Amino acid sequence: MIAPELTVERSREAVRHSVPIITVEKLTRRFGNFTAVNEVSFDVFEGEIFGFLGPNGAGKSTTIKVLCTLLAPTAGKVRVADYDVTAQPDAVRSSIGIVFQDNSLDSGLTAQENLEFHCMMYRIPRRERAERIAYVLQLMDLTDFKGRIVKTFSGGMRRRLEIARGLLHEPHLLILDEPTVGLDPQTRSYIWQYVRQLRERHNTTIFMTTHYMDEAENCDRVAIIDHGQIVALDTPDNLKKQIGDDEIEITTRDSITLARAIRDTYHYEATVEGNSVIFQAEGSERFVPRLLGELPEIAPSVAVDTLQVRKPSLEDVFLKMTGRSIRDEEGNKDQARLVLRQRGRL
Repeated sequence: MIAPELTVERSREAVRHSVPIITVEKLTRRFGNFTAVNEVSFDVFEGEIFGFLGPNGAGKSTTIKVLCTLLAPTAGKVRVADYDVTAQPDAVRSSIGIVFQDNSLDSGLTAQENLEFHCMMYRIPRRERAERIAYVLQLMDLTDFKGRIVKTFSGGMRRRLEIARGLLHEPHLLILDEPTVGLDPQTRSYIWQYVRQLRERHNTTIFMTTHYMDEAENCDRVAIIDHGQIVALDTPDNLKKQIGDDEIEITTRDSITLARAIRDTYHYEATVEGNSVIFQAEGSERFVPRLLGELPEIAPSVAVDTLQVRKPSLEDVFLKMTGRSIRDEEGNKDQARLVLRQRGRL
Protein backbone atom coordinates (compact mmCIF):
# COMPACT_ATOMS: atom_id res chain seq x y z
CA MET A 1 0.00 0.00 0.00
CA ILE A 2 1.02 3.61 -0.45
CA ALA A 3 2.11 5.12 2.83
CA PRO A 4 -0.24 7.75 4.28
CA GLU A 5 2.53 10.29 4.60
CA LEU A 6 3.41 10.16 0.91
CA THR A 7 2.07 13.28 -0.73
CA VAL A 8 2.13 13.87 -4.48
CA GLU A 9 1.74 17.55 -5.32
CA ARG A 10 0.36 18.04 -8.80
CA SER A 11 -0.41 21.17 -10.74
CA ARG A 12 -2.77 21.46 -13.70
CA GLU A 13 0.29 22.00 -15.88
CA ALA A 14 1.80 18.71 -14.66
CA VAL A 15 -1.44 16.88 -15.36
CA ARG A 16 -1.38 17.98 -18.99
CA HIS A 17 1.99 16.21 -19.40
CA SER A 18 0.75 12.93 -17.89
CA VAL A 19 -0.32 9.82 -19.76
CA PRO A 20 -4.02 9.17 -20.43
CA ILE A 21 -5.76 6.78 -18.05
CA ILE A 22 -9.01 7.10 -20.04
CA THR A 23 -9.07 7.34 -23.82
CA VAL A 24 -12.43 7.73 -25.55
CA GLU A 25 -12.52 7.85 -29.36
CA LYS A 26 -15.81 8.59 -31.14
CA LEU A 27 -17.88 6.77 -28.53
CA THR A 28 -21.46 6.21 -29.69
CA ARG A 29 -24.20 4.45 -27.73
CA ARG A 30 -27.65 3.91 -29.14
CA PHE A 31 -30.80 2.51 -27.57
CA GLY A 32 -32.93 1.48 -30.52
CA ASN A 33 -33.44 4.61 -32.60
CA PHE A 34 -32.30 6.91 -29.79
CA THR A 35 -28.66 8.03 -29.71
CA ALA A 36 -27.68 8.74 -26.10
CA VAL A 37 -23.98 9.42 -26.84
CA ASN A 38 -22.90 10.58 -30.28
CA GLU A 39 -19.21 10.28 -31.33
CA VAL A 40 -17.79 11.59 -28.05
CA SER A 41 -13.99 11.83 -27.77
CA PHE A 42 -11.82 12.88 -24.82
CA ASP A 43 -8.83 11.85 -22.71
CA VAL A 44 -8.45 11.87 -18.93
CA PHE A 45 -4.88 12.02 -17.69
CA GLU A 46 -3.22 10.30 -14.77
CA GLY A 47 -3.63 12.29 -11.55
CA GLU A 48 -6.29 14.55 -13.07
CA ILE A 49 -9.59 15.62 -11.54
CA PHE A 50 -11.88 15.60 -14.56
CA GLY A 51 -15.39 17.03 -14.36
CA PHE A 52 -18.30 15.92 -16.56
CA LEU A 53 -21.17 18.43 -16.68
CA GLY A 54 -24.51 18.11 -18.36
CA PRO A 55 -28.27 18.28 -17.76
CA ASN A 56 -30.58 15.28 -17.39
CA GLY A 57 -30.46 13.10 -20.48
CA ALA A 58 -27.24 14.64 -21.79
CA GLY A 59 -25.35 11.34 -21.85
CA LYS A 60 -23.38 11.52 -18.59
CA SER A 61 -24.69 8.31 -17.03
CA THR A 62 -24.46 6.40 -20.31
CA THR A 63 -20.82 7.40 -20.69
CA ILE A 64 -20.04 6.35 -17.13
CA LYS A 65 -21.73 2.98 -17.64
CA VAL A 66 -19.56 2.39 -20.70
CA LEU A 67 -16.42 3.33 -18.75
CA CYS A 68 -17.46 0.88 -16.01
CA THR A 69 -18.21 -1.89 -18.56
CA LEU A 70 -21.90 -1.92 -17.60
CA LEU A 71 -22.81 -0.97 -21.18
CA ALA A 72 -21.05 -1.92 -24.39
CA PRO A 73 -20.35 0.83 -26.96
CA THR A 74 -22.41 0.78 -30.12
CA ALA A 75 -19.40 2.24 -31.92
CA GLY A 76 -16.06 3.79 -31.07
CA LYS A 77 -13.15 2.78 -28.84
CA VAL A 78 -12.80 3.20 -25.07
CA ARG A 79 -9.74 2.29 -23.02
CA VAL A 80 -9.47 2.57 -19.25
CA ALA A 81 -6.09 2.06 -17.53
CA ASP A 82 -4.84 0.84 -20.93
CA TYR A 83 -7.51 -1.90 -21.12
CA ASP A 84 -10.21 -2.11 -23.76
CA VAL A 85 -13.63 -1.92 -22.08
CA THR A 86 -15.13 -4.40 -24.53
CA ALA A 87 -12.32 -6.93 -24.87
CA GLN A 88 -10.94 -6.73 -21.29
CA PRO A 89 -13.88 -5.85 -18.98
CA ASP A 90 -12.57 -7.75 -15.93
CA ALA A 91 -9.23 -5.92 -16.07
CA VAL A 92 -11.06 -2.59 -16.35
CA ARG A 93 -13.23 -3.36 -13.31
CA SER A 94 -10.16 -4.28 -11.27
CA SER A 95 -8.57 -0.93 -12.15
CA ILE A 96 -11.44 1.35 -11.14
CA GLY A 97 -13.38 2.29 -8.05
CA ILE A 98 -16.86 3.74 -8.40
CA VAL A 99 -19.33 5.64 -6.25
CA PHE A 100 -22.75 5.66 -7.88
CA GLN A 101 -25.36 8.38 -7.44
CA ASP A 102 -27.57 6.22 -5.24
CA ASN A 103 -26.47 4.57 -2.03
CA SER A 104 -25.27 1.00 -2.63
CA LEU A 105 -24.18 0.16 0.90
CA ASP A 106 -25.85 -2.57 2.96
CA SER A 107 -27.52 -0.41 5.59
CA GLY A 108 -28.03 -3.39 7.91
CA LEU A 109 -24.30 -4.04 8.22
CA THR A 110 -21.64 -2.05 10.04
CA ALA A 111 -19.08 0.04 8.18
CA GLN A 112 -16.45 -2.60 8.90
CA GLU A 113 -18.67 -5.40 7.58
CA ASN A 114 -19.42 -3.49 4.38
CA LEU A 115 -15.71 -3.08 3.74
CA GLU A 116 -14.96 -6.72 4.56
CA PHE A 117 -17.60 -7.84 2.08
CA HIS A 118 -16.05 -5.62 -0.60
CA CYS A 119 -12.64 -7.18 0.10
CA MET A 120 -14.11 -10.61 -0.54
CA MET A 121 -15.82 -9.47 -3.75
CA TYR A 122 -12.50 -8.13 -5.10
CA ARG A 123 -10.54 -11.13 -3.80
CA ILE A 124 -8.19 -9.00 -1.74
CA PRO A 125 -5.81 -11.39 0.09
CA ARG A 126 -6.87 -12.08 3.67
CA ARG A 127 -3.49 -11.01 5.05
CA GLU A 128 -3.98 -7.52 3.57
CA ARG A 129 -7.64 -6.88 4.42
CA ALA A 130 -7.29 -5.58 7.98
CA GLU A 131 -4.55 -3.12 7.01
CA ARG A 132 -6.42 -1.82 3.96
CA ILE A 133 -9.70 -1.43 5.84
CA ALA A 134 -8.00 0.40 8.70
CA TYR A 135 -6.28 2.74 6.27
CA VAL A 136 -9.33 3.75 4.20
CA LEU A 137 -11.36 4.26 7.38
CA GLN A 138 -8.64 6.56 8.68
CA LEU A 139 -8.39 8.34 5.32
CA MET A 140 -12.13 9.09 5.33
CA ASP A 141 -12.17 9.93 9.06
CA LEU A 142 -14.47 7.00 9.92
CA THR A 143 -12.31 4.90 12.24
CA ASP A 144 -14.41 5.73 15.31
CA PHE A 145 -17.58 4.65 13.49
CA LYS A 146 -16.44 1.33 12.00
CA GLY A 147 -18.64 -0.68 14.38
CA ARG A 148 -21.83 1.31 13.80
CA ILE A 149 -24.71 0.12 11.63
CA VAL A 150 -24.70 2.08 8.37
CA LYS A 151 -28.40 3.00 8.57
CA THR A 152 -27.51 5.24 11.54
CA PHE A 153 -25.01 7.22 9.41
CA SER A 154 -25.69 10.69 8.05
CA GLY A 155 -25.71 11.21 4.27
CA GLY A 156 -22.19 12.62 4.35
CA MET A 157 -20.83 9.68 6.36
CA ARG A 158 -22.37 7.25 3.89
CA ARG A 159 -20.73 9.00 0.96
CA ARG A 160 -17.37 8.92 2.74
CA LEU A 161 -17.82 5.21 3.43
CA GLU A 162 -18.69 4.58 -0.22
CA ILE A 163 -15.54 6.42 -1.29
CA ALA A 164 -13.53 4.38 1.24
CA ARG A 165 -15.02 1.19 -0.16
CA GLY A 166 -14.15 2.26 -3.70
CA LEU A 167 -10.49 2.67 -2.67
CA LEU A 168 -10.02 -0.71 -0.97
CA HIS A 169 -8.62 -2.46 -4.03
CA GLU A 170 -6.29 0.48 -4.75
CA PRO A 171 -7.77 1.52 -8.12
CA HIS A 172 -5.95 3.69 -10.63
CA LEU A 173 -9.18 5.57 -11.31
CA LEU A 174 -12.03 6.62 -9.01
CA ILE A 175 -15.35 7.42 -10.70
CA LEU A 176 -17.73 9.60 -8.69
CA ASP A 177 -21.24 9.95 -10.11
CA GLU A 178 -22.84 13.03 -8.50
CA PRO A 179 -20.96 12.32 -5.23
CA THR A 180 -22.44 15.17 -3.18
CA VAL A 181 -25.99 15.44 -4.53
CA GLY A 182 -28.49 16.07 -1.74
CA LEU A 183 -25.80 16.92 0.84
CA ASP A 184 -25.63 20.21 2.71
CA PRO A 185 -22.91 22.73 1.70
CA GLN A 186 -20.69 22.01 4.70
CA THR A 187 -20.71 18.25 4.07
CA ARG A 188 -20.06 18.86 0.37
CA SER A 189 -16.99 20.88 1.36
CA TYR A 190 -15.74 18.05 3.59
CA ILE A 191 -16.21 15.48 0.81
CA TRP A 192 -14.14 17.67 -1.51
CA GLN A 193 -11.38 17.93 1.08
CA TYR A 194 -11.15 14.13 1.06
CA VAL A 195 -11.22 13.98 -2.75
CA ARG A 196 -8.36 16.47 -3.05
CA GLN A 197 -6.46 14.53 -0.41
CA LEU A 198 -6.75 11.37 -2.52
CA ARG A 199 -5.17 13.10 -5.49
CA GLU A 200 -2.43 14.73 -3.43
CA ARG A 201 -1.46 11.59 -1.49
CA HIS A 202 -1.93 8.87 -4.08
CA ASN A 203 -2.08 10.56 -7.47
CA THR A 204 -5.54 9.02 -7.83
CA THR A 205 -7.32 10.03 -11.03
CA ILE A 206 -10.85 11.31 -10.39
CA PHE A 207 -13.58 11.24 -13.04
CA MET A 208 -16.71 12.85 -11.69
CA THR A 209 -20.08 14.20 -12.68
CA THR A 210 -21.60 17.14 -10.84
CA HIS A 211 -24.10 19.90 -11.43
CA TYR A 212 -22.67 22.11 -8.67
CA MET A 213 -20.66 24.77 -10.46
CA ASP A 214 -18.52 25.57 -7.42
CA GLU A 215 -17.45 21.92 -7.36
CA ALA A 216 -16.54 21.99 -11.03
CA GLU A 217 -14.11 24.83 -10.23
CA ASN A 218 -12.02 22.23 -8.36
CA CYS A 219 -11.51 20.19 -11.52
CA ASP A 220 -8.38 20.41 -13.64
CA ARG A 221 -10.54 20.22 -16.75
CA VAL A 222 -14.28 20.21 -17.39
CA ALA A 223 -16.24 18.68 -20.26
CA ILE A 224 -19.75 19.95 -20.93
CA ILE A 225 -21.97 17.37 -22.63
CA ASP A 226 -25.36 18.14 -24.12
CA HIS A 227 -27.64 16.01 -26.30
CA GLY A 228 -24.99 13.28 -26.34
CA GLN A 229 -22.15 15.49 -27.59
CA ILE A 230 -19.32 17.35 -25.89
CA VAL A 231 -19.84 21.05 -26.60
CA ALA A 232 -16.87 22.37 -24.59
CA LEU A 233 -13.78 20.91 -22.90
CA ASP A 234 -11.04 22.90 -21.21
CA THR A 235 -9.81 24.17 -17.85
CA PRO A 236 -12.39 26.13 -15.83
CA ASP A 237 -10.44 29.36 -16.39
CA ASN A 238 -10.19 28.87 -20.15
CA LEU A 239 -13.87 28.00 -20.42
CA LYS A 240 -14.81 31.19 -18.60
CA LYS A 241 -12.59 33.24 -20.89
CA GLN A 242 -14.89 32.24 -23.76
CA ILE A 243 -17.66 34.26 -22.13
CA GLY A 244 -15.71 37.52 -22.10
CA ASP A 245 -13.99 39.86 -19.69
CA ASP A 246 -15.01 40.77 -16.14
CA GLU A 247 -18.16 42.87 -15.91
CA ILE A 248 -17.86 46.06 -13.86
CA GLU A 249 -20.87 47.99 -12.61
CA ILE A 250 -20.48 51.44 -11.06
CA THR A 251 -23.32 53.47 -9.60
CA THR A 252 -23.04 57.24 -9.52
CA ARG A 253 -25.31 60.26 -9.75
CA ASP A 254 -23.47 61.34 -12.91
CA SER A 255 -23.57 58.08 -14.88
CA ILE A 256 -23.62 59.71 -18.32
CA THR A 257 -20.41 61.65 -17.63
CA LEU A 258 -18.71 58.53 -16.24
CA ALA A 259 -19.72 56.39 -19.22
CA ARG A 260 -18.39 59.00 -21.64
CA ALA A 261 -15.07 59.20 -19.75
CA ILE A 262 -14.66 55.40 -19.78
CA ARG A 263 -15.37 55.20 -23.50
CA ASP A 264 -13.05 58.11 -24.39
CA THR A 265 -10.17 57.19 -22.07
CA TYR A 266 -10.13 53.39 -22.04
CA HIS A 267 -12.16 52.59 -25.17
CA TYR A 268 -14.49 50.23 -23.33
CA GLU A 269 -18.10 50.06 -24.49
CA ALA A 270 -19.83 51.47 -21.39
CA THR A 271 -23.63 51.44 -21.20
CA VAL A 272 -25.87 53.46 -18.89
CA GLU A 273 -28.78 51.92 -16.99
CA GLY A 274 -30.24 54.53 -14.67
CA ASN A 275 -27.55 55.42 -12.15
CA SER A 276 -25.38 52.48 -13.23
CA VAL A 277 -22.55 52.31 -15.73
CA ILE A 278 -21.82 48.79 -16.94
CA PHE A 279 -18.86 47.67 -19.04
CA GLN A 280 -16.43 44.79 -19.47
CA ALA A 281 -12.72 45.09 -18.75
CA GLU A 282 -9.86 42.64 -18.95
CA GLY A 283 -8.01 42.10 -15.67
CA SER A 284 -10.37 43.91 -13.32
CA GLU A 285 -7.96 43.42 -10.40
CA ARG A 286 -5.53 45.80 -12.10
CA PHE A 287 -8.00 48.02 -13.94
CA VAL A 288 -10.28 49.00 -11.04
CA PRO A 289 -7.48 50.56 -8.91
CA ARG A 290 -6.22 52.36 -12.00
CA LEU A 291 -9.69 53.71 -12.79
CA LEU A 292 -10.31 54.94 -9.27
CA GLY A 293 -6.89 56.58 -9.17
CA GLU A 294 -7.40 58.36 -12.50
CA LEU A 295 -11.07 59.25 -12.00
CA PRO A 296 -10.45 62.71 -10.42
CA GLU A 297 -8.55 63.64 -13.60
CA ILE A 298 -10.78 62.15 -16.32
CA ALA A 299 -14.15 62.87 -14.64
CA PRO A 300 -13.71 65.35 -11.75
CA SER A 301 -17.44 65.75 -11.16
CA VAL A 302 -18.12 62.01 -10.69
CA ALA A 303 -18.45 60.53 -7.20
CA VAL A 304 -18.62 56.73 -7.07
CA ASP A 305 -21.40 55.37 -4.84
CA THR A 306 -20.84 51.62 -5.37
CA LEU A 307 -18.62 49.42 -7.51
CA GLN A 308 -19.17 45.72 -8.24
CA VAL A 309 -17.13 43.28 -10.26
CA ARG A 310 -18.74 40.15 -11.66
CA LYS A 311 -16.47 37.50 -13.09
CA PRO A 312 -17.73 34.99 -15.67
CA SER A 313 -18.77 31.69 -14.08
CA LEU A 314 -19.10 28.13 -15.29
CA GLU A 315 -22.85 28.65 -15.02
CA ASP A 316 -22.45 31.37 -17.68
CA VAL A 317 -20.45 28.96 -19.83
CA PHE A 318 -23.10 26.27 -19.48
CA LEU A 319 -25.85 28.73 -20.37
CA LYS A 320 -23.94 29.93 -23.44
CA MET A 321 -23.17 26.40 -24.66
CA THR A 322 -26.54 24.78 -24.02
CA GLY A 323 -28.99 27.69 -23.99
CA ARG A 324 -30.32 26.85 -20.52
CA SER A 325 -29.29 26.87 -16.87
CA ILE A 326 -28.15 23.61 -15.33
CA ARG A 327 -29.79 24.72 -12.09
CA ASP A 328 -33.18 24.63 -13.79
CA GLU A 329 -32.43 21.14 -15.11
CA GLU A 330 -31.16 19.65 -11.87
CA GLY A 331 -32.81 21.58 -9.03
CA ASN A 332 -35.90 19.41 -8.60
CA LYS A 333 -33.89 16.19 -8.73
CA ASP A 334 -31.46 17.51 -6.14
CA GLN A 335 -34.28 18.42 -3.76
CA ALA A 336 -35.89 15.02 -4.19
CA ARG A 337 -32.66 13.24 -3.34
CA LEU A 338 -32.22 15.40 -0.26
CA VAL A 339 -35.65 14.33 1.02
CA LEU A 340 -34.84 10.67 0.39
CA ARG A 341 -31.52 10.96 2.21
CA GLN A 342 -33.22 12.58 5.19
CA ARG A 343 -35.63 9.63 5.28
CA GLY A 344 -32.74 7.18 5.15
CA ARG A 345 -33.68 5.78 1.74
CA LEU A 346 -30.55 6.90 -0.07
